[in-house]
Order: sequence, then C-alpha cells, then structure tokens
Amino acid sequence: MAVKNRLHRSELAVPGSNKRMLEKAPNSGADVVFLDLEDAVAPDDKEQARANIIEALKTYDWSKCAVSIRINGLDTPYAYRDLVEVVEACGDKLDTILIPKVGSPADIYFVATMLSQIEAYKGFKPINIHVLIETALGMANVEEIARCCPERMEAMVFGVADYAASVRARTTQIGGANPDYGMLTDPDENGQRHFHWGDQWHFGISRMVAACRAYGLRPIDGPFGDFNDPEGYKAAARRAAALGCEGKWAIHPSQIALANEIFTPTEKEVNRARRILAEMEKAAKEGKGAVSLDGRLIDAASIRMAENVVRQIEQIEARRS
Repeated sequence: MAVKNRLHRSELAVPGSNKRMLEKAPNSGADVVFLDLEDAVAPDDKEQARANIIEALKTYDWSKCAVSIRINGLDTPYAYRDLVEVVEACGDKLDTILIPKVGSPADIYFVATMLSQIEAYKGFKPINIHVLIETALGMANVEEIARCCPERMEAMVFGVADYAASVRARTTQIGGANPDYGMLTDPDENGQRHFHWGDQWHFGISRMVAACRAYGLRPIDGPFGDFNDPEGYKAAARRAAALGCEGKWAIHPSQIALANEIFTPTEKEVNRARRILAEMEKAAKEGKGAVSLDGRLIDAASIRMAENVVRQIEQIEARRS
C-alpha cells in the first residue's frame, strides 16, 4: 500500500520547462514538489518539459521531499503522453500524480487504470493520486470524487484561479481578497455604516475540506498569486489552516517557509496536546472514566485533535533529523 500520511505543509510548483528551477527544487525545503507539465509550460515546450523532468528525476536526490508531476488536462492531447513517458521512465521516483481540472470520478479511473498498467509492466510500487478541484463541475462532484478510488487517492487541492474562471467569479488577485465581497453594518448612532470584507473562497475550501475528511484525504489550499505580499500569503494560509487544510501551494520559493510556519503546530499547541494524552493515559491506568486538564473536561474530540497534533510534529521532527 502506498504512503498516504506524508507531510503536505508546503507544495512547491516547479515548471518542467525551467531546468534551473528543477535543479534547485529537491533542496527547497518544501514537503512536496510538483513538477509541472500543465499551466506553467507553453504548448510548444511540452515535449521538452517531459524530457527535462525525466532527466531531473534521474539526476538529482529527491529524498528530502515527496515528488509529484502535474500532468496536462485529460481534455488535451498531452495527458496520456505525460503519463506514459514520465511514469515509465521514473515511476519509481514518484509519490503522486497531480490531475488538474478533475470533474468526475471517470477522470480518476482513467489515470488509475493507466498507472496500474504501467506499474505492472515496469514492476513499480503503486503511485498515489492528487487532484485539483478547480471547476464548477469538480466542486459539484467533490464528494463523489473524494470517495472513488480509496486505494490511490491521497490529497485534494483547491485550485482557486481556474475555479474563479469556471464560476465566473470577479477576482482581483489569485487567492486573495476582493474588496467587493463584504457586507455593510447597520447605521450606528451617528448614522455611519462600516464595511467588512469577507472571504469569497470560504464555501469552496470548506466543502472540499469536508469531502477530504469524510474519506481520509489531505486537503490543500492552492496558490496565492502575489509572491511579493508575504503578509497576504500568511493571512490566506491561516484562513485555510483554520478551515482544516493541511498545507498550501508555494508558487515561489519565498512562500515555502511561510507555509511551513503556518502549518506547523506551535510549541504551545504541541505541549498542550502532549499533556492531554498524558492525562488520558494516567486516567486510564487509574480506572477513571473522565479526564480533565487545567480544570476543564477533556472530551473525545479533544483527544483526537491532540493525537493529530502529536503525530504531525513527530513527522516534522523525524524529517528534521
């Protein structure tokens, strides 16, 4: 069975057409690096990008991160060649295949079938599937997609840019806030009203997160387009983390450390989680049915959350060592 509990705090996008970036990617500090054959590569460069990726996978040491390739859309003439050429040549070095613009389970079944045939032919271990929910159809079918291929499905990403285009949303920047999306308060005693900005992506991310958690997948937030705005990136990442996402894309190396910071539990969170589990173990040994900490009853949900935090920090610490 393929690994499904890897870290996804930061997922770095690397164009397959850029050899310099491919060389630097393995030591970037990202948890996941996805080598892009889709949006970041012009049509005339697709074949060369495949060759570049194959060379990079064979040449460099990728042991410090998980590795994925984003294939072209299944409605293009490039996708099947992406799978055949790259997976046949380097399937033993790939952790996941990232499928863009997934609209229905049929998209997953197509890729899974091709992977099964290539793996059987080459003797490779199973490669997981990582999907982009970035169309209205994909969001409408997100629960069905999430449960369709449990043996391979690992993660879902909210692809905000293409999703915005698909639903014809009015946006000001990729993954950022829109000053038109907000509400006016009622007039105060002076007759003044205040405008509060909202998050127009709240529904999409929340629905994807719920589908992921229902079927054991990792929910990941997609890109934040302005890499010269670290505070804006961190605000978007904190929102995603608050809603249940485990990580966020980095479209520029400067965003990797920001994502790793936001999606790493704080020392305070880790200490409290470990105290909760210690109290739970102590109560079990003493035959007590109830567990409390700092004067508050600890319920089953708190214990599960503490276990999640401790597991994550152990993964992070193991990677640092």
